[in-house]
Amino acid sequence: MTVFDDVQQLGDATTRAAPPDPQLVASVHQFLAYEARLLDEGREEEWYELLDDDLLYTIPIRQSTEPRSEEITPGAYRVRDTKAHIRTRLDRTLTGNAYSEVPPSRTMRLVGSVEVTATATADIVEVCSALLLYRQRGIDPYFDLIPCRRNDRLRLTADGIRLLSREVILTETSLATANLATLL
Repeated sequence: MTVFDDVQQLGDATTRAAPPDPQLVASVHQFLAYEARLLDEGREEEWYELLDDDLLYTIPIRQSTEPRSEEITPGAYRVRDTKAHIRTRLDRTLTGNAYSEVPPSRTMRLVGSVEVTATATADIVEVCSALLLYRQRGIDPYFDLIPCRRNDRLRLTADGIRLLSREVILTETSLATANLATLL
């Protein structure tokens, strides 16, 4: 028996999970690792090329006062960016006037707990992963640990995998970090 033989709960419906293609799962793992390395090494332009033109990158607001099933308020976001917004953010960083990133953050992303699920659309897969981001800015003696869960949709193209959407669910409701200028 494998983990894929388990019954998954999807809302009110119960379905049996079909095992994803092992080659696809390996490709998704490689994509997430490559993406993390590019961002950790400050290679944002190369990372930007991995984004689908229809990208939607969101970090919804999470409240701890609600029952867990109602923690995310629909339509309320800390960040809601398209690919054009990401381009603006990257261009601003290059000016030296993005003071939240002067000096630039030193980061290390640890990606794990990756689950890959096929969708009704053959060229799109859904990926759920956990991310732990270590971030330290320049000469600051302190650092941030930002844990989150990411719900991605990836488009499979002839040019490789592209990030179509990312929803970042922060574990913390009250952020200890000074800003969220770092991409998760």
